[in-house]
Amino acid sequence: MTQQGAVLQGYNNELVKCIEDLCMQKEELNKQIQQAEEEKSKLQHEIQVLSEQLECVCENLAHKVASRNELDKILAETEAAYMKILDSSRTLLNVLKKEVGSLKHSPDLKMN
Repeated sequence: MTQQGAVLQGYNNELVKCIEDLCMQKEELNKQIQQAEEEKSKLQHEIQVLSEQLECVCENLAHKVASRNELDKILAETEAAYMKILDSSRTLLNVLKKEVGSLKHSPDLKMN
């Protein structure tokens, strides 16, 4: 019977050793899970911060694009008005040249 007790004691020791090994594996896995959860939390926070920054940049960009579009409109209107002024100036100059030319041929205003 002592031999069976020794075998049983050997099994018991081996079983205790396996349980201790499983407990150590569980502790290590718990540490890894905790680290992964902390990393996940950190990354989620960074995503939130970056999302907020992206939203601000998008709003800023939208305002700048709207301002640029308004400037494009003002510039186009100004250039069109300036072209009308140039055309009117050319017309005025041509009329003035004709008038001066007709005055030169007038017998009352002979230029020496």
